[in-house]
Amino acid sequence: MIKFHPTDTDLVGFVEGSLVPAKSLLISAHLDLCDECAEKATAFTENLALQAIKPSSRKNYLDSSLVNMCESIMELPAATQHINADGFVKQTLSVDGRDFILPEALSRFSNRIGEWSHLLGKLWQAPVEIGGGHLAQFIYMEKDGGVPEHTHKGSELTLVIDGKFADGNEEYDSGDFISLDSTHTHTPVAVGDEGCLVFSIIDQPLYFTTGWARLINPLSHLYFRANS
Repeated sequence: MIKFHPTDTDLVGFVEGSLVPAKSLLISAHLDLCDECAEKATAFTENLALQAIKPSSRKNYLDSSLVNMCESIMELPAATQHINADGFVKQTLSVDGRDFILPEALSRFSNRIGEWSHLLGKLWQAPVEIGGGHLAQFIYMEKDGGVPEHTHKGSELTLVIDGKFADGNEEYDSGDFISLDSTHTHTPVAVGDEGCLVFSIIDQPLYFTTGWARLINPLSHLYFRANS
């Protein structure tokens, strides 16, 4: 069950087109998985359209930034396609011998996904080119695998694609939308037997806070600069 969602303020910003593109992308992917937020976004969009009606023409005019955002999303190509029972086209992502169907919003970036690299222990990572000075990546945690304790010098947005993970503060499930900043310190670890796939966007390098992991902070900065 999805427990963590974008705020109503973020959803309004999403339909208005006033959010930074990286956050809009992650919210769009969350809407693909969350009927509750999709219904809210539809209601906010309809309200925005009603406010923009011109009595003389009786036509709906959406904010131009929203139109531009929608057009840019639709223009992004989708590579290998998977059509589910409902007729929606989605992309399959493979890692560790498993196939995951991506939300439609992320499927459009399938031709911008880099190679998977095996990091610490049971952790895998694949960068995604989205631009804008952000580092976007798929992270796969095998059973009991996780990321060492860290905090954030900027913001971290995460969407759980498949599986569950706990971070010492909360437990997150498929579809959960997570927004963290420099006030948060956590240690994500996969929960259950199937591992966990997430999509994460950060605007500053992670800062590891305990033990030997602090030694890789310089590498974290280099990786961020090379892939953002």
